[in-house]
Amino acid sequence: MKIKIENLSKSFTVNGSKVKVLDNINFEVNENEFVTFIGPSGCGKSTILNIIAGFIQPDAGFIFLDGKIVPDLSKIAAYMVQKDLLLPWRTVLGNALLGPEIRGEDLNSARQEAMALLESFGLQGFFNSYPDELSGGMRQRVALARTLLFKRPLLLLDEPFGALDAMTRFVMQNLLLRVHKKYKKTTILVTHDIDEALLLSDKIFVLSARPARIKSIYEVRRQKTSINEVELKERIFNELKEEIGAVFKNGEV
Repeated sequence: MKIKIENLSKSFTVNGSKVKVLDNINFEVNENEFVTFIGPSGCGKSTILNIIAGFIQPDAGFIFLDGKIVPDLSKIAAYMVQKDLLLPWRTVLGNALLGPEIRGEDLNSARQEAMALLESFGLQGFFNSYPDELSGGMRQRVALARTLLFKRPLLLLDEPFGALDAMTRFVMQNLLLRVHKKYKKTTILVTHDIDEALLLSDKIFVLSARPARIKSIYEVRRQKTSINEVELKERIFNELKEEIGAVFKNGEV
């Protein structure tokens, strides 16, 4: 599976004025690759994911899947956002089984699979608990399990750990690394966290301030560049600092 995004642009009307958010975005994602978008707040990172998922339509541009133009990637994508969005009236197991229920799978086998996955996420003993009985990190583990059980080859992750404390976020990041290694999902992550991007990614796309353009592309895990991680972090930090400075210079916050 290969994903290609070509000449993607998008504007929104805000208070009667047209605001361009994305400006001619082009990128490719290879099968099983983990790529991350990082950029200033409000630059359009989530808009890219929402277009890919089919939630909003672009003004211009094309989405290719294995060389063929498609309207979006909704049929192959599972989406996880910052809020866990667990259904409060469903137990941990009930929330995890949402995907298999929607897909019409045999629930007996799906239940066994869900329990095994939840147990591997350290949630044994909590299958019958409700979301308000869980910590934030536990809720996000349930949300990640639910996302995986949709059994889509593409994961779209919109700052899924952004609301967690530093230690819990570190645990979740390492869990996601383990998941990526085991299930080999093609993954697109949006984050503000440079360390998170460096830890998880095969490739990092640095976006400019709005309207977003791809400012830089860095290969990380496959080390196609000669830049070490410390130098790479400094480069990305300086690029983001420059773009955030441009935001404030233009009177945006």
